[in-house]
Amino acid sequence: MKRQSRSFELALSAIACAVAVISLTLGAYVDFLLAAGFLFAVFALMVPLAKQFLWGYALALAGAVILSFLFTGFVVGVMRLLPFVAFFGWHPLVNYLQKKYVKHAWLHAVVFAVKAVWFDLAMWLAWVVLGEFLGFEQQTWYPFVQDNLYWFLFAGGTLFFAVYDAAIFFCQRSVDYAVRRIGR
Repeated sequence: MKRQSRSFELALSAIACAVAVISLTLGAYVDFLLAAGFLFAVFALMVPLAKQFLWGYALALAGAVILSFLFTGFVVGVMRLLPFVAFFGWHPLVNYLQKKYVKHAWLHAVVFAVKAVWFDLAMWLAWVVLGEFLGFEQQTWYPFVQDNLYWFLFAGGTLFFAVYDAAIFFCQRSVDYAVRRIGR
């Protein structure tokens, strides 16, 4: 494979960063688009990884997070973008490294377990921070969920993560195929 130039890496990363910032900012301002904003930002950040630009990915992620915080305001940005910063932004990079360096099946199981615990802890952190910020603690309409929160969070979160992780691996393959067609 021909070595790509640094300027191409920066340009591709800047485009990925711009799409991620737009997605995250729109998701932070429009409540029902928050999950879609996370997803589009993750897809945009997969583009530098398709060309194996690890530094480009890191720059795009850092730029997306910083610019999203600036565009949404620090308090709103931290509250709305915490799950992205804690987990979703880093997940494509971890999947890329897993695909590239982990060769044994039992190691894939160990890596999946670590990623599932990481996902569950990131969701717990988001629940704790967002729960107090949005006033969930004062409401009494979900006592069953509050009493069994850890079961919902860790069992349900792990099941959701298994589907999400497989889907992100598939999406990375699709992005790799689409970006491979770029002539540079």
